[in-house]
Amino acid sequence: MAVALAVTGGGGQYNGRMTWFVVLSCMMAAMGGVIFGYDIGISGGVTSMEPFLKKFFPEVYRKMKVDTKISNYCKFDSQLLTSFTSSLYIAGLVATFFASSVTKVFGRKPSILTGGAAFLAGSALGGAAFNVYMLIFGRILLGIGVGFANQSVPLYLSEMAPPRYRGAINNGFQFSIGIGALVANLINFGTEKIEGGWGWRISLAMAGVPASILTLGALFLPETPSSLIQSSSDHDKAKQLLQRVRGTTDVEAELEDLIKASSISKTIKHPFKKIIQRKYRPQLVMAIAIPFFQQVTGINVIAFYATLLFRTIGIGESASLLSSVVTGVIGAGSTFISMLIVDNFGRRALFMVGGIQMLISQILIGGIMATQLGDHGTVSQGYAYLIIILICIYVAGFGWSWGPLGWLVPSEIYQLEIRSAGQSITVAVSFIFTFIVAQTFLSMLCHLKAGIFFFFGGWVIVMTAFVYYLLPETKNVPIEQMENVWKEHWFWAGIVGEEDEKIKIQGV
Repeated sequence: MAVALAVTGGGGQYNGRMTWFVVLSCMMAAMGGVIFGYDIGISGGVTSMEPFLKKFFPEVYRKMKVDTKISNYCKFDSQLLTSFTSSLYIAGLVATFFASSVTKVFGRKPSILTGGAAFLAGSALGGAAFNVYMLIFGRILLGIGVGFANQSVPLYLSEMAPPRYRGAINNGFQFSIGIGALVANLINFGTEKIEGGWGWRISLAMAGVPASILTLGALFLPETPSSLIQSSSDHDKAKQLLQRVRGTTDVEAELEDLIKASSISKTIKHPFKKIIQRKYRPQLVMAIAIPFFQQVTGINVIAFYATLLFRTIGIGESASLLSSVVTGVIGAGSTFISMLIVDNFGRRALFMVGGIQMLISQILIGGIMATQLGDHGTVSQGYAYLIIILICIYVAGFGWSWGPLGWLVPSEIYQLEIRSAGQSITVAVSFIFTFIVAQTFLSMLCHLKAGIFFFFGGWVIVMTAFVYYLLPETKNVPIEQMENVWKEHWFWAGIVGEEDEKIKIQGV
């Protein structure tokens, strides 16, 4: 059965419709995003719960409750506490390179299945932890799961989606991250009220729910047509799947492009060596720059430490968790809006609007904290609520720009022969800088104080200029024809165009 959304031929498009088969498959795969989001939200919440801090991080608990001389900005400055958050991303960094090989050789489905199983094991270990080492080992298993899921799910979504709706479907990954974070914040808000101080165990163990859904669901997921063609010479099976996916029997044009891309891919024995060639310079730059910029927007400051930040400005434990719920609702809602408009307004427009919105809100937050919050005491209730509102505006800006587009654009720009390698680089860079930001933020907050928001605001200026000058529009362009956008770009044409001329000359 097909949804009545036609994808007509012409203008570089293929025939087909948005089918329920695609929608349901992508919804199941996007549970990988729910897992990632849940972890982000849950780790930020439990680290603000006093029983959790008292059990695993007693030094932080002492500074928060007893030490009246320490600065507001330095109460949570603990390398062991940040290691709890950031250990996941080191594990994810290592896992993503193994995931690249699994994804290319065995397909997207086994990689998604592996990610779900690893995350399931990690959630069980975290919920049962009785010392900090067990806690961090559980985080490492979670990192392996996230590494596999983040490598394979965006590729799966991009390859299954019709070109005209690829932006909306791929943005579903970030929407799923937002939903996961929101659910985590709601659970934290509830478990914090449990008497006896063991609510944090429920928060950590509940990660097993989306992990179970993904693991079981992955068993029934179909492979993508691209992956079937890449791993088998039996193109009839891929054709039948493509017909089912597109809801039409007329899939010859798309099938031909997929076979052609696969033929080129199979000649490439070392994709990581291939991607550094001049021909793929734009894709390599974007594979590194976009995830780097996504992390230095400062969003993980909010995602990981929003609750601690709210407590820094004087909001109580329960109110801080509730404030995180509000920002979670804003984040998920803005990402949903992005899903609806990204294929109409395009990627560049959302990048620009979101960048300006984040910059203004960060400057205002930094200015208020610099003038109103000293090393001791709190800000007034009015200013505290104003900061929460500005954080919501910031989260909304990220939610319809760098949040979803930071995953969408890299996943759609790679030719098949470098796709797994390119996505691995994207995920690895994301993990590296997520780790750096997570590991250093509390220390940076202690030393830079309110200036931390101006620091990230400066990076927002740089990334917005980068998009304006160097990122071409990619909406509605089939993945198999994406290389043409670089040849028509004012800057990149001079790089990839020269390479094409050299190849033509050598072939003569």
